[in-house]
Formats: sequence, structure tokens, C-alpha cells
Amino acid sequence: MKDRPANEATAPDAALLLDTLPVPIMVMGKDDAILAVNNAAEMFFARSRALLCQEHLGALLSADHPLFPLIAQVRRSGVMVTEHDVELTAPRFHHEDICVHACAIPEWPDRVMLVFQDSSSTRALDRQLTFRSAARSVSGMAAVLAHEVKNPLSGIRGAAQLLESSVSEADRELAVLIRDEADRIRALVERMEMFGEKPVGRRPVNIHQILEHVRKLAEKGFAAGIPIVERYDPSLPHVWVNRDELVQVLLNLVKNAAEAIVESGRPGTITLQTAYRQGVRLALPGSTERRHLPLVVTVRDTGPGIPEAIRPHLFEPFLTTKTSGSGLGLALAGKIINDHGGIIEVESRRGCTEVSLLLPVVTDAGRREREHGE
Repeated sequence: MKDRPANEATAPDAALLLDTLPVPIMVMGKDDAILAVNNAAEMFFARSRALLCQEHLGALLSADHPLFPLIAQVRRSGVMVTEHDVELTAPRFHHEDICVHACAIPEWPDRVMLVFQDSSSTRALDRQLTFRSAARSVSGMAAVLAHEVKNPLSGIRGAAQLLESSVSEADRELAVLIRDEADRIRALVERMEMFGEKPVGRRPVNIHQILEHVRKLAEKGFAAGIPIVERYDPSLPHVWVNRDELVQVLLNLVKNAAEAIVESGRPGTITLQTAYRQGVRLALPGSTERRHLPLVVTVRDTGPGIPEAIRPHLFEPFLTTKTSGSGLGLALAGKIINDHGGIIEVESRRGCTEVSLLLPVVTDAGRREREHGE
């Protein structure tokens, strides 16, 4: 730190306080010289404190970057200004969706404090609320369809079967078509019934056993010929989930990854990865309990990426880019993960799509649920 303020007695306490904050903070002086940074800023800019405090901001960012007029505005007005959706790019770092808060420091003229906040996590939580709302709407629709559609479909299918044995060969094809279409609609309704509200029925499960099961199924079926790479953290605890439902979600994600690679027309790979990430908590649906979500399962593919226009709507029911898809697979995956109190995140760019599941692990509370029944 250079150009230390006159009140040296309080400076060490202030520096210590800033270092405990998880968001990157930078103090700018005259000519946009970097006077001070906290620990989070060192990681954010991929440089040590000593190196950063020898630089000007112009050495990190291009001269036309929007941060410079932002700092100038704060110096002129003396009030805090916030800039959203800022991109920070340099050879050593790249950050998107950054919210920058710039504020003047009254005791230190010409100095400006910058606080950098990643907006992607906030947007991810906003998407979770959207997924929950979409799932609830499909739950109501599924109940109506089950009651109003399945019974008439049974009558239509039965009539078509009777016609098969009493009509000409040409008309028999039409009867078979009616029967097959009735079966297809019934299957669609049954898939939608899975959106209905029901107890999850969780228990402790080894996530790597689930992933191994999914990998074997994929390699023998829809992902035959596509390399599947496993990158697992063997020290992870058990997850607190419904095994069958999690298998269904992961199979759907791996199938989507395989189809993306095939549609690209180029060789590609699918990666299954597990990791431990601290610091994420979310309220469990229908409960005041907040659950930690430290275990992350990621399905990554090297396909063409998801079109930007549909990324915000990926988990909405009936949205699909496939000619033969129903658009319910990802919507159902979002509902299942939501029912577990987890989070599902999607990051996609050209040549890489990652879908990550943040899941709860087994805790003492979870063991008590198991002993007394959920």
C-alpha cells in the first residue's frame, strides 16, 4: 500500500477489515493510481497486492473502458455510482456480469473506492425462482391433464383396436396410427404427472456410484462412441438425495450433452466432474430450514453451445430446439433439483456447455430425518 493516509493509527485496522470481505475492493488515487487492494482483489485480478499497488488502472484495462468515466463522475459529484453488466478482460483475468460500485472517500480527496460484485450468482438464484414458478404451473397442468385426458384417451385407443380387426387393410393403417398417437399422448401426460407434488424420499447416496451407473448406461446407449471423462474428488461425503430421481436428472443431462456433440458433426467429449464448494445456502422448499449446498456435480460437453436467445428460458416447460423433443426434460430436471433444495446452473459458450448441480450432503439433521422417516 502506498500514499498512506495521515491517520496511520486506524489504517491497519481498516486494512484488516477490508481483507476479511469476500468481494474485491480497490482504492484509487490521483491519475487512477492503485493505492490499496484487499485479498479478494488479488485473486480477482490475478496479481499480488505488491504488484497491483505499483500500477495504474490503465495498466490493467483499456483506455476506453467504462470504469474510467465512472471514476471521473464520482470524483466530480462525490456520490456513489453503480455500473451494471461490466466486463473486465486482460491476459490474466476475464470477468463478465460484474456490478461495480464506485464511491468517494470524503476524508481523502480525489480518492475513489471500487467494489466489484459478481452478478452471476444473483442471477442464478433469480433463475431458481423462475424454475420453481414454472414447475408449479406444470404441476397444476399435469393434474388437469391426468383427469381430463387420460380417460378419453383410453376410450379412443380401445376403439382404434376394435377397428383394426374389422376394417380393410388401408383403413387398418389409419386405426394403427390412431392407436399409436393415443399411446404417444398418454406417454406425454405420464411424463407431466412426474411434476406433481410428492415426498422426495431422500437417503444418503454415494454420488460417484450414481455417476458410474449413469456413465455405463450412456456408453451402452445414446452416448456410444463418445468419450466420457471422469474427474472426481474421492473425498466427497454422501449426498442427501433420492437416488432414482438424481439418476434420471443426470441421464437427461448426459443425453443432452451427447446429442449436442452429435448434432455438431464433430468429435467431442463429455466430462463428469465432482467438487466441493463452500458458501452456498438455500431454503428448502416448504420449510424454514436453510441447507448448505457444498457438493457440485458438473456435466460438461464440447458441443456447439446453447443459443444465447434461449439460455434464459432453458428450464421452461415445452421449450426445445429438437425436432422430436417435448421440452419437458430440463424442466423436470429443474423441478427435481428444486425439490431437493438444490440449485441447477448452466454456463454455455461456443465449444463448451456446463450444467452444474449444487446438492446437499448428509448432515446430522439428515440422519435424524432418515431415522424418523421423511
